[in-house]
Amino acid sequence: MHNIELKLAMIGFAGIAAQWIAWRFHFPAIALLLLAGLIAGPFTGYLNPAADFGDVYRPVVSLAVAIILFEGGLTLNFKEISETSKAVRRIILFGGPMVWAMGTVAGHYAGGLSWQTAAILGAILVVTGPTVIMPLLRQARLKQRPASLLRWEAIVNDPIGALFAVISFEIFLVASNVHNAENLALNATLALLMALPGAYFLAKALIWMFINGHIPEFLKPPILLAFALAANSLTNMVLEEAGLLTVTVMGITLANSRIASLGEMRRFKETITVILVSAVFILLTASLQMETILGLGWEAFAFVFAMLFIVRPIAIFTATIGTGLTWQERLLSAWIAPRGIVAVAVAGLFGTTLVELGVPDGKKMIAYTFAVVATTIVLHGFSLPILAKILSLKSSTKPGILIVGGSPWTTAFAEKLQSMEIPVLIADSNWNHLRNARSRNLPTFYGDVLSEHAHHEINMGVWATVITTTDNDAYNALVCTEFGPEIGRGNVFQIGSRGSENTKRELHFTRGGRALFKPALEFSELQNRVREGWTFSSTTLTKEMSFEQFKASRSESSVILFWFKPGGNFVFSATNTNSAPGEDNIVISFGLKPTKTETEASAEILDKTQ
Repeated sequence: MHNIELKLAMIGFAGIAAQWIAWRFHFPAIALLLLAGLIAGPFTGYLNPAADFGDVYRPVVSLAVAIILFEGGLTLNFKEISETSKAVRRIILFGGPMVWAMGTVAGHYAGGLSWQTAAILGAILVVTGPTVIMPLLRQARLKQRPASLLRWEAIVNDPIGALFAVISFEIFLVASNVHNAENLALNATLALLMALPGAYFLAKALIWMFINGHIPEFLKPPILLAFALAANSLTNMVLEEAGLLTVTVMGITLANSRIASLGEMRRFKETITVILVSAVFILLTASLQMETILGLGWEAFAFVFAMLFIVRPIAIFTATIGTGLTWQERLLSAWIAPRGIVAVAVAGLFGTTLVELGVPDGKKMIAYTFAVVATTIVLHGFSLPILAKILSLKSSTKPGILIVGGSPWTTAFAEKLQSMEIPVLIADSNWNHLRNARSRNLPTFYGDVLSEHAHHEINMGVWATVITTTDNDAYNALVCTEFGPEIGRGNVFQIGSRGSENTKRELHFTRGGRALFKPALEFSELQNRVREGWTFSSTTLTKEMSFEQFKASRSESSVILFWFKPGGNFVFSATNTNSAPGEDNIVISFGLKPTKTETEASAEILDKTQ
């Protein structure tokens, strides 16, 4: 008992540790999870999931995959697909069957598999793995259209590929006289009714209950989770693994509703998904047998080569003809197709069953799937940022600043940032507040940054920092609270004071962003200082111009906002009081024009030290 408890704890710790290391050093998280699973399983023999966890192993993995796909569906809004809808439809409707057919041929002739095993494997490899794509997209920071294309394809294709595999497997069972054709047709029809209209109406019923107050806020995420799991299991009782399609349809329906608390529910699901992805991938990798890995020969290499360099490119380039995608976007989509948890889980399920039914190469199917997964994770994971940069599909090469609130102060600030080629955007719901910025050809967004329109128009992957500068402190705090979980609470700032003499009237410390200035500066003070002639300046520190010399050249009332190295992260002065910029750092300050030249200030400092 204690041994199992320790193994479960180890899986959780190793999974989250891999996620943190991947974030810290910009590695693909799935590659580290794959390595952790191999070390825990076939390399050391410490973990053998099938033996350790017995009969609950497969059902738990199946339910975990269902939750992962449900959460993925919650991220897909139809407005987001407006630019890529035609390409996504073509890739799913035409590209998917083409990958299935060509993958079957490749499995038989290149991989040496029997036709029935090759057909099931070809169907499984239609999927492109949202659990792999999502972390890669966060790290690669693609432009909105190619990122949307890869995300939609991954999430929608996962249940479709699983369904193709189910159909192939059921056809094999019919051909082997295990099932009869009438039962297969009936079960497939019932499963599709449950997965499409059934899931849609179930999601609509939940939406109606949420909107009309029949479910309290604190129970909404657990109820969504419970209904998704129940719907998945009921559909699977009719047709194995068809529940994946059910939960995906449920998630997409909910994502396109107007539930006020959808953001909080989505974050709850994201937290669960990170844990499940980490744990399940380690479990599935650890279940590999060493002899299976060592048994991979030139046939496995030939099959992987065919899938990556022949099957996928032909399918994508053919399916995307006339879709409006650029050749760069088509090339990126043709190359980037990492497989993940769903492919491994379904291959493990059907491969084991094939062996039990007397098909000897069922184990080979599992090994080939892992070979494709491992190869695509490594090749696609490490090549995506490089290829995106070569094809000019990265959203920005520099971290940018989103400024909420138009005013003379923010216009002057944005002008200075733009002159330094730092991406900047001023957003305001008042058209007149943006007048000065527009007259100076600064990028602006007219509308509320918390609106659904802003959610689809503003690509938050570009902005490393959000600064709220309106004259409404409560609104500033609300915007910071909303964007904090997405870009990091240490990267959201607001003007004004976070505290007052009467602590009973303060906002709770967990609300809002960090103070942009210390001591605090209010909206009216900033505008007055602009009228008094205060300006923004940028200074690069060198050996000749140290930080102390820089401060001596400025008036005592000047304020240092932040500093950074070119292309690096911003370090804000108000939240880093114990640190100082060093050589080659660029310092952004706000104050009156220097009373002394920098040369004179440097000379005075040198005279005092001699």
